[in-house]
Amino acid sequence: MDGTLPQRPAAVGGATAASIRIVNLALQGGGAHGAFAWGVLDRLLENAGRIAIEGISATSAGAMNAACVAYGMAEGGPERARAVLERFWMRISDSAAMSPLQPSWIDRLQANWGLQWSPSYLAFDLVTRLFSPYEFNPFNLNPLRDVLERTVDFAVLRDAPCPVKLFLSATNVRTGRVKVFEKGELSADAVLASACLPFLFHAVEIGGEAYWDGGYMGNPAIFPLIYGCESRDVVVVHINPTMRAEVPRTARDILNRVNEISFNSSLMREMRAIQFVTDLIDQGRVPDGKLKRMLVHAIAADEVMGRLGVNSKLNADRAFLCELRDAGRRHAALWLDANWADLGERSTTDLRAAYL
Repeated sequence: MDGTLPQRPAAVGGATAASIRIVNLALQGGGAHGAFAWGVLDRLLENAGRIAIEGISATSAGAMNAACVAYGMAEGGPERARAVLERFWMRISDSAAMSPLQPSWIDRLQANWGLQWSPSYLAFDLVTRLFSPYEFNPFNLNPLRDVLERTVDFAVLRDAPCPVKLFLSATNVRTGRVKVFEKGELSADAVLASACLPFLFHAVEIGGEAYWDGGYMGNPAIFPLIYGCESRDVVVVHINPTMRAEVPRTARDILNRVNEISFNSSLMREMRAIQFVTDLIDQGRVPDGKLKRMLVHAIAADEVMGRLGVNSKLNADRAFLCELRDAGRRHAALWLDANWADLGERSTTDLRAAYL
């Protein structure tokens, strides 16, 4: 990689091709909280005259968003991608509404805003602590599979030309290593492997290997964007808060914070490596062009996501998903207005302050 940018896409909506900034996206997982990233993506796709996506590295709910975007782009461009995203999340909501586990409106209120005594969630939490998914879900029922296969034609992602490169991360159960699924390997199984929470679903077996949620080893992985894409700009869309002002006191809040820290740890390590390489370049300790200088940006809403209870990650109520989508759109719009001119020029995130 010499750090040169890929050929710019054709002009969109009257904009000149030279005015379009090309970026890569890194999408975190977080269950229903992934609807925030849906909103971010919707806003970025709406601004196709200003910004274009070269590659997406994604995990869990981020992998589902990424598959929808890439499929829509392959089928008909940014507007088609927006429509596919909306269809996917509405189908998620419809599927959940038919589930006997769908909570009452009181439970939803408690779940969304972090109150502790949601009866449905407490019952579900108890079952998943006492029994494995091989016991309470012996037939490995997963409504996400049907929604994915109805929404995305994975043969198109594998075989047809696609303007967006996909890198979907899962965790190999036996080795503990990250597995990155790329173009020729893309399937509903690959996405479900990336989103496989081990206390809810059986491990997803692909090619004789078993996989769990990619968040354990890459949430999301940045290295595929460094080595597999030309654009130096990486926009991380945060779902899991990196900072919390208060120390958790209850058992559930402690477990939630442990999970947040665990699911952010791989990203922290990669950002430390990126900062190390940046320092070497700045100090002139490597030949010019030998290493690729990465430009890092972030879209986050800790003030929104930090208020949500851990149980809300399982809440697919339509009003809740749309609320998160709208928050994502607002934050993406603010980020674009503040940082668009810096894309391709400099990082807009202080890696030391944010990650080190």
